[in-house]
Amino acid sequence: MHRKTRFNPLPLAVALTLVSAVASAGVLARDPYLQKVGPDTALVAFRLAANCSPEVRYGVGAVSEVARSEASGRVHAVVLTGLKPSTEYSYEVSACGLKTPTKRFTTAPEPGTRSVHFAAVGDFGTGGSDQKAVAADMLARKPELFVALGDNAYPDGTEADFQDHLFAPMAALLAEVPLFASPGNHEYVTNQGQPYLDNLYMPTNNPAGSERYFSFDWGHVHFVSLDSNCAIGLSAAERCSLADQKAWLQTDLAGTTQPWKVVFFHHPPWSSGEHGSQLTMRRQFGPIFEKYGVDLVLTGHDHNYERSKPMQGDGVASSGGIPYLVVGGGGAALRAFSEGQPSWSQVRDNKAHGFLDVEVVEGVLTAKLITTDDTVLDSFTLHKDLPPVEQPPPADALSVTVEGERGVAPHRALFRATTSSVVPVSWDFGDGGAAEGTTAEHTYAKAGQYTVTATATFGAVTRTATSVVTVSAAPGGGGGGEDGGSGGGTDAGTPSTGNPDDRPSPPTTGTPSTDDEGGGSGGGCAAGPTAALLPAAGLMVAGLLRRRRAGRRP
Repeated sequence: MHRKTRFNPLPLAVALTLVSAVASAGVLARDPYLQKVGPDTALVAFRLAANCSPEVRYGVGAVSEVARSEASGRVHAVVLTGLKPSTEYSYEVSACGLKTPTKRFTTAPEPGTRSVHFAAVGDFGTGGSDQKAVAADMLARKPELFVALGDNAYPDGTEADFQDHLFAPMAALLAEVPLFASPGNHEYVTNQGQPYLDNLYMPTNNPAGSERYFSFDWGHVHFVSLDSNCAIGLSAAERCSLADQKAWLQTDLAGTTQPWKVVFFHHPPWSSGEHGSQLTMRRQFGPIFEKYGVDLVLTGHDHNYERSKPMQGDGVASSGGIPYLVVGGGGAALRAFSEGQPSWSQVRDNKAHGFLDVEVVEGVLTAKLITTDDTVLDSFTLHKDLPPVEQPPPADALSVTVEGERGVAPHRALFRATTSSVVPVSWDFGDGGAAEGTTAEHTYAKAGQYTVTATATFGAVTRTATSVVTVSAAPGGGGGGEDGGSGGGTDAGTPSTGNPDDRPSPPTTGTPSTDDEGGGSGGGCAAGPTAALLPAAGLMVAGLLRRRRAGRRP
């Protein structure tokens, strides 16, 4: 007998709705966004719509590798390791039996690489159409990284504000371009920026291990993100202090070896906008920027665009100086300037939303303010002299060194081939003799000038290098001792004794050959590793000398 139960469709409907929501959202409640991308690592963060064990599949081209999340719940940040610099990777998130569409990102170049492309803008986190248009324009130009100048999540920097006003409207951009951010005053409305710290994963290279301010290298550019809210007293001292941040900044800028230095934060030291210049930031940090050669300072806060002339102290620099930019047209409503254009202001505009597109190639930095109608509102160029890059040897480099480039017949010379990788090397000694190996020795039986050729085989590519060995005849036409005989000698710097047996024979890795004047097969006959065929007269002299020494022994 089967008990009859009333069917309740509600749980099934809820389950189907959940699955449908996961699928329609591309598996996730929050699409993946890239954080802390470096030359060999990347962090992929996302939020699940249901509890399950997610993984990130990734690879160059095909997604053939897997990194699994070690977290439980719905908040996940998966670190990909072992990546290659300046390489495009495909990736997708797999969770709850479904997967996201494939996205792509490019790892950072090796530090010191002299080509960098980045975008910068602030005051965008509204969720509105202007923000979406700026984000779409940025993605179309595909910068290597996106530098955010604060007010990333209006109005209060809550968890919901981050989801609705940052991650949702900018999902396509953040899935393919890594974000490096600084906090704005609107993020500080809620618990002094705690949701900002909870939702973003920034570098932690200050003594406090805080993500409020940090630095990183991208190619030959050193980036520094400061927390201007902290600096002007909006945070509790135990969370962040002006003194600690200044001390860290000096150490950080003094220690970088990258030629270009870009600093970004929210409150502008120079601005003629509604909020005006933030004098604490100017006077506390400006001297540090000048001392350590900062090239460019990027800020937001005022909802407009403004570029200062090169500044030093509290005025325009007579030479050198630092341009300060307000790039606050990322999406929030634009605002009128509070005053007429001051003499220190080079360019300003409050009519168009847009972002700063920056390329740094070698010793030239070129920046353009690109508006949502695809016009260039402002552009400028900075120059600096950089030392030449030390070029590494090519992958198929070959060089030859010779010990004993000159001597008297019979003359023994030593050869060494230096290659950029371990590959086969063959030798042609120029007299019909040959050998194999990176080191070899060869004895020239008669006078002449011989071109020695080393050939290295790098797969399908061969490289050759040559040297010349000059052998003179023994005085009086005799065979003479090796490397000299009577009156002979070599350029090796070691006096000859006239007796081949008085010097140790160096180790040999090849099979040396000689060209015996008597003929043989015509190509020279191969000798053992330490043997060489000497003319008959030479052998007789060597034998007589050995017997004479033996007769002197007690």
